[in-house]
Amino acid sequence: MGPVRIGQQPETRRGKIVKGMWTGVWLFYLSAPVTDLVSGGHSTGVRVLGALGLAAFVAWYLVLIFRSQRPNNWNRVFLSLVVLAAQSAVLSLSLGREWLVLYVYVSIASGAALPLEWSRWTVPGTTALLVATGLAVPGGDAYLVGLVVPALLGGFAMVGVRQMVRTTMELRQARATVAALAANEERLRMARDLHDLLGHSLSLITLKSELAGRMLPDHPDRAAQQVADIERVSRQALVDVREAVTGYRRPTLPGELAGARTALTAAGVVAVLPDTAEPEAYGLDEEREAALAWSLREAVTNVVRHSGAARCTVALELRETLGGPVAELTVTDDGESAPSAAPGNGLTGLRERLEALDGSLTAGPATGRKGFRLTARIPARLPLGSGS
Repeated sequence: MGPVRIGQQPETRRGKIVKGMWTGVWLFYLSAPVTDLVSGGHSTGVRVLGALGLAAFVAWYLVLIFRSQRPNNWNRVFLSLVVLAAQSAVLSLSLGREWLVLYVYVSIASGAALPLEWSRWTVPGTTALLVATGLAVPGGDAYLVGLVVPALLGGFAMVGVRQMVRTTMELRQARATVAALAANEERLRMARDLHDLLGHSLSLITLKSELAGRMLPDHPDRAAQQVADIERVSRQALVDVREAVTGYRRPTLPGELAGARTALTAAGVVAVLPDTAEPEAYGLDEEREAALAWSLREAVTNVVRHSGAARCTVALELRETLGGPVAELTVTDDGESAPSAAPGNGLTGLRERLEALDGSLTAGPATGRKGFRLTARIPARLPLGSGS
């Protein structure tokens, strides 16, 4: 499981524990009220009531922080914050200035749980209530200097985080929409192109088939000519379709690098990729470029689906070997799970594609305790250093 990301609710028990630990770190600042309960000179009854009040305050605070974002419940959330502020006021006025720190948590909870149009007023309002209570508590004015700034900054920081969460989620939805629209547009384009390629040919084949059928009884020689024309047209149509499909399926290195960056980022994997990969710089023609591009796509797909990696590094280099210049693509991840010893259909197909162009493919554990490395090599057309 990857880290708990902003804008995503924890989906597993471990994710909830991790998020709870990060939130629990900030409860360290409740050490002042706890110390006051232990050594503040209060009676046993007051200590018990104070401990119960503090426990209720913390539980209420955590519920607000971890709550699901339901836009229809803002009034209930606001009333919950009012209750939290009332608890802070009662505990501070009853037990002393050490309890004023509770207002900081009220400010943070309001920034985290309320929408912007509400929290921009509740955060300053909570801070003002902190100042008023501090002035009413004996010696509380000495604590205000160290609490007012954290209350304001903490509250508005959570407002910023909330806006960033909202923006991140909207960007993800927009990216998914753009991807769906792009896929639909590609389907429409392919349908139009295939129609343009096959519409005329199939109409001609149909027409000539009808003519051949009518000529066959009385003019077999002319019918044979029509059948020959049908064969010629159908062969040309097959060639056109193959060329069109090859054009659609032939990937490019710049395009696959862009796709790899998007796929790895969406999977939460840190992507270290070359800035550019122009095939001319590595002495690659279209066929060799496509072979390396297929290798990159398969490697990144395996990283995203199977590796559980946190980091993936892609390197593309032009090397001089005894057999001549070689373009080398290396994809390395730090995942925990390495592929099985038996190669799958994807790696087998890549190896056959590369070997057909005098290239090679090696795949296996990376150097170190974990990770996997795929290296694809293919002869370059240019001498080393000729690329610009």
